[in-house]
Amino acid sequence: MIIPAEKELRAVLARFAQARIEHDVRPTGRTSRNLEDSAYTLCVMTGARTVEQALLAADALLEQYSAARGGIGQRDETLAA
Repeated sequence: MIIPAEKELRAVLARFAQARIEHDVRPTGRTSRNLEDSAYTLCVMTGARTVEQALLAADALLEQYSAARGGIGQRDETLAA
């Protein structure tokens, strides 16, 4: 699986969240298609078969991105000391 860039992953998560909210508030054919499209994109991006698995995978990836940033920042602070 190709690991998505953090910015792209966050954009897809935001699109999915917005589609989910719009569909829950006022379900229409358009909101249903938007939700399905964003769910599909999220699943493909994370290599998951279900939305639930995709969300868990996205959370894990975001934690990795955060840890990588924290590691770099800590290393920089150590070098500066």
